[in-house]
Amino acid sequence: MKTAFIGHREIFTNDIEERLLKAVEAEIQNGCRSFTMGTHGQFDKLSLWACRQLRKKYEDLDIEVVLTSLHAIDKNGEWDCIPYSDVKTVMYDIEDTHFKRKITLSNQLMIDSCDTLICYVNEKAYRSGAKIALNYAKKCGLKIINLWRDEDQPFFGKTKEQIDSYIKESFSKLKIKK
Repeated sequence: MKTAFIGHREIFTNDIEERLLKAVEAEIQNGCRSFTMGTHGQFDKLSLWACRQLRKKYEDLDIEVVLTSLHAIDKNGEWDCIPYSDVKTVMYDIEDTHFKRKITLSNQLMIDSCDTLICYVNEKAYRSGAKIALNYAKKCGLKIINLWRDEDQPFFGKTKEQIDSYIKESFSKLKIKK
């Protein structure tokens, strides 16, 4: 059994860590010991964090990070810093793929090797790479665990006037040089 993680680049909720830990631990309890995720957004980083946390309790977890290119490794100017030294790293043979399509293709290849997808995807979003990956996983018949809630939207429950006021206030705080 293997589980993949797919999600939006940005996360707008404070309790996603708790939801993610519970979902991953539930999959571990169901017999999954292998997890794979990308490197391009907050959900990817949180997924790696959750797996690392749970590996302290379940030492036999296999954690895999999929790189779309070597540029995905942020060295912060330190050549001796290897951010994924404690996990397996994978790069698919997608070098000839256009850079705008590499993440989509990597997501599909991750999904192809998995039984379950834990995701953070707003299915109501107009366009999203995470939504494309989720729909692909559905077509492949994966078990889907979507941690997204409508309340996670930044303006959930606000009126148009409240949203307009918030945006106007936010832009008024910006100092634009002329």
